[in-house]
Amino acid sequence: MDAIQSNYLTAGQPIESATGVLIMIHGRGGNALDIMALSDELQIEGMAIFAPQALQNSWYPHSFMAPIATNQPSVNLSLGIVAELVTHALNYGIVRERIFFLGFSQGACLMLEYISRNAGKYGGAIAFTGGLIGEVLVNDNYEGDFLGTRVLITTGNMDPHVPLKRVKETVAQLELQQANVRLEIYKDKPHTILANEMIIANDWIFSDNHV
Repeated sequence: MDAIQSNYLTAGQPIESATGVLIMIHGRGGNALDIMALSDELQIEGMAIFAPQALQNSWYPHSFMAPIATNQPSVNLSLGIVAELVTHALNYGIVRERIFFLGFSQGACLMLEYISRNAGKYGGAIAFTGGLIGEVLVNDNYEGDFLGTRVLITTGNMDPHVPLKRVKETVAQLELQQANVRLEIYKDKPHTILANEMIIANDWIFSDNHV
């Protein structure tokens, strides 16, 4: 099969016998091992887990709200890493409807950017505190139809890194592309992942009715 050039960790079921794939994308300053630790709390039996590792623990150098040109070529290179893992799963016979995504903070932003530029019927996506990338959203960047794919976005009402306005703009763009978006806003939530967010992720994305 194909060889992956990117640095990534694997866990869960071997890809050769997996019933699905979960791609987990860490935040700025985090790493693949950190984000992969969340998999112990997810109802993902039978899935292969891929967790790519960003160079120097960051997917792009500046805020996700900076002009996108100032974060290039890092954004495109990082999107390419996600695309490489998706292609790897497809090459092993995992259908797109069985590919799931999860990201936190900067990783959530990157994940949302990838799926909205490559919309299709995925298994589901979870963005823990993130939004689409750029000073302003450029609608021409986003292509495809999610065909009702479930997307969970969670955030705090006063998050110091991710403005609620951008989160709502992101929801609107995903819904324009026919995603089934659930937005959960927590009052005064710290920039972290709460236990309740994990519970909702399991119920909304990984429950037996949808996996």
